[in-house]
Amino acid sequence: MPRFDSPSCFSRLLGTEDDGHWRITPTGEVRSVTRSYRDGSLVLETVFETVDGVVRLIDTMPPEQDHWDADTRVVRVLEGVSGQVEMTFRWVLRFAYGDSVPWVRRGERDGQECVVALAGPSAVALYGDRLPYRVPGVRAHEAVFTVSAGERLSWVMEFAYSPDEPPAPVDPVAEVARSEAFWLDWSSRIAYDGPHADAVRRSLITLKGLSYAPTGGIVAAPTTSLPETLGGGRNWDYRYCWLRDATFTLLALDNFGCTDEALAWRKWLLRAVAGDPADLQIMYGLGGERHLVEWEVDWLSGYQGARPVRIGNAAYRQLQLDVYGEVMDALHLARERGLGETPDSWAMQRGMMRHLETVWQMPDKGLWEVRGPDRHFTHSRVMLWVAFDRAVRAVEEFGLPGPVDRWRELRDEVRDEVLAKGWNASLGSFTQYYGGTELDAATLLIPAVGFLPGDDPRVLGTLEAVARVLKRGDLVDRYETGPGESEVDGLAGVEGSFLACSFWYVDALALAGRREEAQAMFDRLVGLANDVGLLAEEYDSSSGRMTGNFPQAFSHLALVNSAAVLFGGHTREERDRGGVA
Repeated sequence: MPRFDSPSCFSRLLGTEDDGHWRITPTGEVRSVTRSYRDGSLVLETVFETVDGVVRLIDTMPPEQDHWDADTRVVRVLEGVSGQVEMTFRWVLRFAYGDSVPWVRRGERDGQECVVALAGPSAVALYGDRLPYRVPGVRAHEAVFTVSAGERLSWVMEFAYSPDEPPAPVDPVAEVARSEAFWLDWSSRIAYDGPHADAVRRSLITLKGLSYAPTGGIVAAPTTSLPETLGGGRNWDYRYCWLRDATFTLLALDNFGCTDEALAWRKWLLRAVAGDPADLQIMYGLGGERHLVEWEVDWLSGYQGARPVRIGNAAYRQLQLDVYGEVMDALHLARERGLGETPDSWAMQRGMMRHLETVWQMPDKGLWEVRGPDRHFTHSRVMLWVAFDRAVRAVEEFGLPGPVDRWRELRDEVRDEVLAKGWNASLGSFTQYYGGTELDAATLLIPAVGFLPGDDPRVLGTLEAVARVLKRGDLVDRYETGPGESEVDGLAGVEGSFLACSFWYVDALALAGRREEAQAMFDRLVGLANDVGLLAEEYDSSSGRMTGNFPQAFSHLALVNSAAVLFGGHTREERDRGGVA
């Protein structure tokens, strides 16, 4: 608290119970646990069935809008459904990613008892019924009590900007109602009633939930260091905003009626990339922060022992040329959708293009942020084509000023280069990088961005090659990994299949005219979501479970955009179809 990227106060997920958690659970044997979100909301209900009765736990974080110092609170309401159930309430607070044990004191605010925990810059206040007491000899607070049918208990934990004046108490039940009303009002505006409507709506609600309202930024995930390889070291901090998500996000939001969020995302995008185009980064903080220095938390044991635990992300310093294409494509899409254009926005884009003209021939780290050597990655080169193409079309279609002849010349040069060096005739496929033989699922996006039609023989060949090498049932790997260190990404160990790539395969099938096959695959992929409709970054087919940070915006973006490709909505390919010889 209070932001997605703030240091955690409950770190049990990446450590042990002593690293912080808040548990409200039956003391005795639990026969079953079921979870669900209330329809159209992010209000979570968990039902515990025990030998003595049934209780329902309701959790929510009421959304606040547009304020940097908005209240940040967790609300928990416990209801007795039947019988009498003994419950254990255990509250272990550890600030600074589990490294800081707070001073905890009992106090009073507006006539209501509260518990305040303070350590340096961090403070929270806990209000409610049956407040816990310190456990002797243990740095934890606990309460044990019985809940009977029809009884209701509730608590609020709130971030305190001033520990000397903790926030005034709020009514927890009213906060749940307010939160549910907000989400129902928001989700009622989603304009989609096609197949898998629940999955599409849940994905859009999740994307909204990953949004930071004061700036419009959307984090890739709210977690760090959940491993891509169970027990391995492919653990990254995803609590930041990636430019690679720009077009996918605008498409997903605007296609289905979430125009305000699309506008907010564009506003964040323009703010983040403002400045010297030579300083363009692949990712930024929630407020456009540029320094995301990576370090390791050596006191946390990691998720099920997967170490290291990383804070920050060193990839922010990488050169990834594809982001120029993503930014230009997203802003061109916004222009087409009538989201407006400002002189400053176009001036910034022209500055980006001037810089791109000087660096476009350089190798880079590619979409997947490899930590191996720089290469001419085929996807990056395709996105360079996108950048020049969108600049040309801004002049041709919208009358904006710019050196269109020069941009058109560079667009054609990049296209010829990709077709000559990114295509491997022996493999019958586009490859991951020039001169290589490895495959990359990112090449499935070639028809989606309009570089080639979906039924072009080279696209069809790539689709078949990816199926042979990278596809595992319905799951598609990003690229090949093995137990040893990869020459491409400089990392050891395998990883799960990338869920976004699996949906990209669906899109490629549909754009190739194989719509029935695409729809059947989409039906099965949607079924991989967990019990409350959420998707992680990857899926480990050998263990039958999700891996990587969770929930992952990229996975939900891909699901929503596949629904648009299959069942309606404006896709990039539809917009660009017929514009490529």
